[in-house]
Amino acid sequence: MKLTLYAVGSKMPAWVSQGFAEYSRRFPRDLSFNLVEIPAGKRGKNADITRILAKEGELLLAAIPKGNRIVTLEVEGQPWTTPKLAKQLESWQLDGRDVALLVGGPEGLAPACIKASEQKWSLSALTLPHPMVRILIAESLYRAWSVNTNHPYHRE
Repeated sequence: MKLTLYAVGSKMPAWVSQGFAEYSRRFPRDLSFNLVEIPAGKRGKNADITRILAKEGELLLAAIPKGNRIVTLEVEGQPWTTPKLAKQLESWQLDGRDVALLVGGPEGLAPACIKASEQKWSLSALTLPHPMVRILIAESLYRAWSVNTNHPYHRE
């Protein structure tokens, strides 16, 4: 199974790229974790946010291979503890489909993305900076994997 994070935005600070890379490289070959960046729409003074969101949503959905389970990251989603996320990860692995995790831009995800999702996951009731979310997702999923495989990382 493959986990792929589809995220709006492509010009991240070096610490974000390094943090994401650190966790994604730790995943085993049979559970790879990758990142696909979708360019953010231009936001200016009089930007048409509805149109920008719709375009970002189109690009996100077009990038996802057919048959993937779509999980959106949203404030209104389900908050999962580490044990619950470990169970979710195990369930996804048993399902056999690849998992596409979607993170929107500054205004969130397009309604089309939310409609296409099978699950909605909330990292926090707080609004988090989108660059930091990438690292939090990678670490959380790696920790969930470590719980499921009895890897020492979770006990550190």
